[in-house]
Amino acid sequence: MLDQRLLRDDPAQIAEGLSRRGMAVDLEVPRQLAQRARDLEQQRSELQAEGNRIGRRVGERIKAGAAPHSEEVKDLREEGNRIKRQVAELEEEERGLEQQLQEQLKGLPNLPSPLCPFGRSEADNVEVKRWGEPRRGTLASGAPLREHWQIAEGLGIVDTERSVRIAQSRFVTLLGQGARLERALISFMLDRHAARGYTELLPPILVNSASLTGSGQLPKFAEESFRCADDDLWLTPTAEVPLTSFHRGEVLAEGSLPLRYTAYTPCFRREAGSYGRDTRGLIRLHQFNKVELYWFCRPEESELAHEQLTADAEAVLEALELPYRRIELCTADLGFSASRTYDLEVWLAGAGTYREISSCSTCGDFQARRAGIRFRDGGKTRLVHTLNGSGLAIGRTMAALLEAGQQDDGSVRLPAALVPYVGADRITAVVPT
Repeated sequence: MLDQRLLRDDPAQIAEGLSRRGMAVDLEVPRQLAQRARDLEQQRSELQAEGNRIGRRVGERIKAGAAPHSEEVKDLREEGNRIKRQVAELEEEERGLEQQLQEQLKGLPNLPSPLCPFGRSEADNVEVKRWGEPRRGTLASGAPLREHWQIAEGLGIVDTERSVRIAQSRFVTLLGQGARLERALISFMLDRHAARGYTELLPPILVNSASLTGSGQLPKFAEESFRCADDDLWLTPTAEVPLTSFHRGEVLAEGSLPLRYTAYTPCFRREAGSYGRDTRGLIRLHQFNKVELYWFCRPEESELAHEQLTADAEAVLEALELPYRRIELCTADLGFSASRTYDLEVWLAGAGTYREISSCSTCGDFQARRAGIRFRDGGKTRLVHTLNGSGLAIGRTMAALLEAGQQDDGSVRLPAALVPYVGADRITAVVPT
């Protein structure tokens, strides 16, 4: 959430930041609400100070010998009660104004970092680096490289038709070595991140509205999420949501930062508006598995933390021998809560293209302000900075592995790092149907 003080004192800075995102927003109404809230706060504070002075005078007069029911003391107490009533009225008006202001601010995205490249569309995103040599051309036999869904069907490790019967389209069931590979990837990634100092969490996958609001998914992305009909609970769209709220409303101890977490969760998204794209395979599903990376850090450390978090996600791709490239998103392509983002795109050999497999973002204090997360710093408290990234999306990793390791005989060679987890160096299993 954007800073109310900045909105009140320098709305032009907010307008300029939103303009870099390609947004023209009239900030006059929220600015007036913020100013009125500040005026009421100041008025209430002055009244409370006056009430305290009257209370002290009452004590002083009684100590000096005045009778507790004397006219002088009675008048002072009546004045104190009048001030208390005024304070209560102001507090109620403040709560109403604060609610109105919150509703205005919840719909506004984070401001881009000054380091974020300016752009008008995703075409202005900037390629930062490439790693690995993409597999191109054909199989040794001269046959064309196949896409992952073709390979998976040939191996009998994915069942789509029965999954539609169980749920609906955009769901899959993994069988045999497919299920084993998915489980192996989850364990491999969690083990790797834990070895690098991340604390592993296994959070709830049902989250309340406050958690979605704190991370920035609500109210803007309500239509993209699955909600339980009878409870204030939603299926989490990403582990970023419960990880943000793990410390919601807390003041973290001095010296405790950075806090680095990794978590596996199933993730659920409606993918509204994406029909017609990636209708086959593991790329765009309503339910998918993901391992998340999440940092809480001091503001002055967040730029370096962003580089480290991204490098930790890249290290998984390198260990799996999957070529990738790092793309820095321009201002027009940033996610709602992000101030700066690197996308990692893995090479899909059969499709002959790079596809996003991780977004690594720094959110500044945007999520921390929404979720009320601070840390002690000397004699004061400050908002933490939060960062998140996929480390990695499991289904897309599997898709890349299938296409990268495909062989003429229909099997798939696995990278050495996965062999201890899978128990074999290739996938050859065919499940009877």
